[in-house]
Amino acid sequence: MLEARYELTLEKFRGPMDKLLELIEEQKLEITEVSLAQVTADFLAYTQTLERVDRGVLADFLVVAARLLLIKSRALLPNLELTEEEREDVKDLETRLRLYKEFKEGARELEKLWAKRKPMFSRPLFMNRPVVFYPPPGLALTKLVLALDKLAKTLKEALPEAQTVRRIVITLEEKIAELGRRITAGMSESFRSIALNRSREEIIVLFLALLHLAKDRLLHIDQSEHFSDIMISKPEASS
Repeated sequence: MLEARYELTLEKFRGPMDKLLELIEEQKLEITEVSLAQVTADFLAYTQTLERVDRGVLADFLVVAARLLLIKSRALLPNLELTEEEREDVKDLETRLRLYKEFKEGARELEKLWAKRKPMFSRPLFMNRPVVFYPPPGLALTKLVLALDKLAKTLKEALPEAQTVRRIVITLEEKIAELGRRITAGMSESFRSIALNRSREEIIVLFLALLHLAKDRLLHIDQSEHFSDIMISKPEASS
């Protein structure tokens, strides 16, 4: 778990800290023979030789040290009665340490795979080969034609028929001419009656035509109050 360059030097052990933990967990080395104070002092002395302490190295040390402390406390105090909360804390610590160890082991396996320098794999069979249809051996032309015909019919049934939408183009000039004919006929009516049964687009263009003719004084418009109907009439002849 700790980087290989750091080796712990104790009275009865010399080597990486994760190896020390492994020996203790396998009961090949008694935890009571290991001084945790000496372990901590040795690591602190090691960090003082570094210009910058890597956070990963520090995290690894804390994990291993916590595991060693947990093992030693159980060895020294086997009959210690813990409260329910304390037991939950110990259980939570064990779970976290186990997960951390699994993640570290997984990271090592990924490093080994990456070191092989083969993150991608090619398919040489299809290199420089044109993409074409290779029918299976023994396929008759008649069967292929029937299959394609069946596929075409299936697609025709599945896809909705295309509907042609005829779009009517409404121009301002047309509506100006329409209102002009009404004026010539001497009409006098409301804008609402003219716009009746027309589309929204046509009503908008018709209204613009109305404003255009009113601006040029070719018709007279009157509105008694806001949002009321607009009355349209032929302008009075100027004296």
